[in-house]
Amino acid sequence: MKTFYVTTPIYYVNGLPHIGHSYTTIAADVLSRHKRQRGWDVYFLTGTDEHGQKVLRAAQEAGKTPQEFVDGIIPRFKETWKKLDISYDDFIRTTEARHIKAVGHFLQLLYDKGELTLGDYEGLYCVPCEVFWTEKQAEGGLCPDCKRPIERIKESNYFFKLSRHQAWLLQYIKDNPDFIQPESRRNEVLSFLEENVLTDLCVSRPRSRLSWGIPLPFSPDHVTYVWFDALINYISALGYPADLKKFDAFWPSVLHLMGKDILRQHAVIWPIMLHAAGLPVPRRIFAHGWWQVGEEKMSKSRGNVVNPLDIIDEFGIDVYRYFLLRDVPFGLDGVFSREALIKRFNGDLANDLGNLVYRTLTMSEKYIDGRIPALRKDRAVSVLGSSILAKLEKLSVSVDTALDKLDFIAALQSIWDVIGDANKFVEETKPWNLKKEGKTAELEDFLSVMFLVLRQVAVELAPFMPQTSAKILSQLKGDRVAKGEPLFPRIIVEDRG
Repeated sequence: MKTFYVTTPIYYVNGLPHIGHSYTTIAADVLSRHKRQRGWDVYFLTGTDEHGQKVLRAAQEAGKTPQEFVDGIIPRFKETWKKLDISYDDFIRTTEARHIKAVGHFLQLLYDKGELTLGDYEGLYCVPCEVFWTEKQAEGGLCPDCKRPIERIKESNYFFKLSRHQAWLLQYIKDNPDFIQPESRRNEVLSFLEENVLTDLCVSRPRSRLSWGIPLPFSPDHVTYVWFDALINYISALGYPADLKKFDAFWPSVLHLMGKDILRQHAVIWPIMLHAAGLPVPRRIFAHGWWQVGEEKMSKSRGNVVNPLDIIDEFGIDVYRYFLLRDVPFGLDGVFSREALIKRFNGDLANDLGNLVYRTLTMSEKYIDGRIPALRKDRAVSVLGSSILAKLEKLSVSVDTALDKLDFIAALQSIWDVIGDANKFVEETKPWNLKKEGKTAELEDFLSVMFLVLRQVAVELAPFMPQTSAKILSQLKGDRVAKGEPLFPRIIVEDRG
């Protein structure tokens, strides 16, 4: 059986899930559902990143221990994923024993190989981002990423020798063009590696400054840098190093999905970590764009974060899932607005899909007593009807091809091409005239094509819109229709002119 391993980043728990988290997770869910539908053995991993200084400070501000604080946040993530119909196979927390043991093993392995050395460091540090910066990078005393003030610290830490593997990574990326996607992100990483000399990575923090972290097995006075800890989740969830059965089955055939802001950690630090440890690197890394509100990137500090649960409550789960993957090419930045979502709702979902389903079921009830006619071998359908049948035969391949490229828009467009043709087929055939003229065989041939369309569209839509797919298929059980309410009643937009 073919295997498919897909991961989201493990989300940091100093805040609640937002649209950016949901975008990555929904994309991973669609790919997982699609592969399962095609008979693959799938492992879909998500989870939470629970160590580090930001969590410690958030816990202190809340008057809780770090463990109490993270334990209180986790149910909110799981609740969001449940409401979004996310079908993950594993939810890993970096505070779990399986992960802590894997991190300790990985650190000891690198230490024994001479990849970690103790050294003194004095420099600039951004607490919110948990990153060290040089004087040149931190212009005006501000973090180049979050633009907040940075602190000067001096301490003794362990460093990972990234620099000794830079030439290997550069050559690997050149030799494996599909390793980092989309191409713009690959070029970004290549430029970074060609124009800069990697500095060794500080992978520890003194326990005296930061107590909330995984202890280094060879230095109990230090805890692990949160990013180094977090990346190991992708293999600790597979049982590494204690139980390698799952690890051997799924690694390294993995697709890592993430936002573009954490590309460098995944495309530079993570493969070098694995290479230094003697483990194979992941097969594919894909960094998608950001969602913005208007002209601004969403952020808690700007107060413009979109809560997925609010959108779900207003429009429904499947509408939200559809909009995120249909409106913007996966990899580019997108602009979120209610107006754009309502336009997709009224156009694609109400006018096209919803109308097709409801009118087909209505015609069956009205013209042939609610029956679902079988497709006759000597059927009489028009050129358009034959074209639709030909498209249906190729539809699954079209969807497969698009999703292999992570082109969600192309996959959905291939489905909507059939929906559009089927709606045109109604207008061209004029079944109401066939009924008047007593042309029962032609009418049933027409409806048999329409029902074939509904069934296959529902099947191919299932990874994207699982609840909608289930509703359509429930209306087509057996040999009779069970017409319910319209799937997507149009939203009336008030004219404010």
